[in-house]
Amino acid sequence: MRRRRLASELRHLRERAQLTLEEVSQRLGWSTSKISRIETSRVGVVPKDVGLLLDLYKIGNSRREELLKLSRDARKRGWWHAYDDLSSEYTAYIGLEAEATSMRSFAPAAIPGLLQTEDYVRAVVRAGLVLAPPGEIEHRIEVRMARQALLSQAEPLCLWTVLDEAAIRRIIGGPAVMHSQLNRLLEMADLPNITVQVLPFSAGAHSAMSGAFQILQFPEPADPDVVFLENLTDSLYVERDADVYRYTVAFDHLRAKALGPDDSRRLITEVASQLG
Repeated sequence: MRRRRLASELRHLRERAQLTLEEVSQRLGWSTSKISRIETSRVGVVPKDVGLLLDLYKIGNSRREELLKLSRDARKRGWWHAYDDLSSEYTAYIGLEAEATSMRSFAPAAIPGLLQTEDYVRAVVRAGLVLAPPGEIEHRIEVRMARQALLSQAEPLCLWTVLDEAAIRRIIGGPAVMHSQLNRLLEMADLPNITVQVLPFSAGAHSAMSGAFQILQFPEPADPDVVFLENLTDSLYVERDADVYRYTVAFDHLRAKALGPDDSRRLITEVASQLG
């Protein structure tokens, strides 16, 4: 996220200086592709190169120090980088999640990862990584459990999730595991930063028949919301304002159709009682 913010700032400063990529390339002796990759956050940029760009754009002291600090912070490694076996797509998502202040989530098939018990995580990960070695499975479980600290830190992530009724009725890991999972869900729903709603089967067709998604919101006004989509072999980040707006509207329709938090709690309690 810091790299995205820095890239956006550098692009705006170049445009304000009325310089093209080619002109910056000629003056600094860099390739245009290097500058383009920096401005689209496809690569990181060292503080020394940021300083050269700021010199060229004639940026003053206070603004200069702010952007240099941002470039240094953007190069810091998060705790998740200790897991070398994780894909770049997954680490990118964890980084965005760690920077977010709020998340709106639609979960049609399973309880969201941030609300899962360890036994439930193990059952989900084993089912999804059928070709993975045991070591990778254990690392995935460890990382997912570590991510949950976002919900209880000093300034916790605000999570609003809409679960399809299938997510609370599908028996994952066996009745005992599912019973514990639903009880954990009820406990988490008591936290002031977490809202849980269930979309009942009786609601019929809805605005997210295409599948699960998360909308991540960030503290800086310069950082637009990001929608995250995931499938079996790939993941996608939706960033265009018009597309993000469509997902926002879809989520608003979902929570309007879903049971309210109190009725959702009663339904979850009823399903849990049938398991144990």
